Amino acid sequence: MAVGFMALPLHAQQNDANHWVSDSLTTFVRSGPTDGYRIVGTLTAGEPVEVLETSGDYSRVRDGDGDTVWVLSNEVQDTPSAQVRLPALEQQVAELSSELEGINDDWENRVSNMTETLEVREQRIEELEQRNQALDTESEQARQTIRELQARLDTQEEDLLIRYFMYGGGVAGAGLVVGLIVPHLPRRSKKRDRWF
Repeated sequence: MAVGFMALPLHAQQNDANHWVSDSLTTFVRSGPTDGYRIVGTLTAGEPVEVLETSGDYSRVRDGDGDTVWVLSNEVQDTPSAQVRLPALEQQVAELSSELEGINDDWENRVSNMTETLEVREQRIEELEQRNQALDTESEQARQTIRELQARLDTQEEDLLIRYFMYGGGVAGAGLVVGLIVPHLPRRSKKRDRWF
């Protein structure tokens, strides 16, 4: 930002603050505070100077070599030139870029970890689903086996009852036959014992 100075008499304004030559390629300087004075040299763009006083459109400045010259006031600014600020800005950009890269790497790592965790969980879920399916299959097979064993047990119980009935019927039949046959068997006559 260029500094605009009001036209004041010589020595009317004293300023010890540092200033910089504006970012033009070169700035001509004169031996006095008007265009009538001869040009005595130039100042490099961005060169720091000390403003000593202002007169009209000119300011008397002291350069880095200690020389005192007059320069147009609108060619002096109160902020460092872009040439001076550029390295600091580049450094700041580099730091911010590095910080952004670090944030980006950290974010990518977190996303990668989350993705890995999600993949592990999905794999675990798939394993559990397969295990559950296998258990369902085993459970169905066990139920089928139990049904078959129950059916066999029921059949064996029926067979056992039939056997009991047949055995009991056989015993009863045999007893009936014996009961029918025994009365018809000849009896032996009993000998009488004579006591007298």
